[in-house]
Amino acid sequence: MSVQTSDNIKSQMRKGILEYCIMLSLDKHEAYTSDIIQAMRDGGFEVVEGTVYPLLARLKNNNFLGYRWEESTQGPPRKYFYLTEEGRSMLCELEHAFGEINELVRHIKNI
Repeated sequence: MSVQTSDNIKSQMRKGILEYCIMLSLDKHEAYTSDIIQAMRDGGFEVVEGTVYPLLARLKNNNFLGYRWEESTQGPPRKYFYLTEEGRSMLCELEHAFGEINELVRHIKNI
């Protein structure tokens, strides 16, 4: 397998779980966008603002996220995101689906 093909497959796998990871990062507390990005990077998930902003907008438009504005002493007000009740329900569904996929992969790996 070529490096380009390998990188493409890994990229597609990351894209497939990025929304789930964003929602996980907001499960316990609200966060500012740069905090979400940093949490992803701290976990080894390299993301850029241009990828995260559209996902946050989509999650918000689907009523999975809400936000509130907070004044900042270092510039314009900041938008802090949090999971809505619908978002918490979706996160439970995603956790279940991720567990099923993880079990499937483990099973196939051990055949």
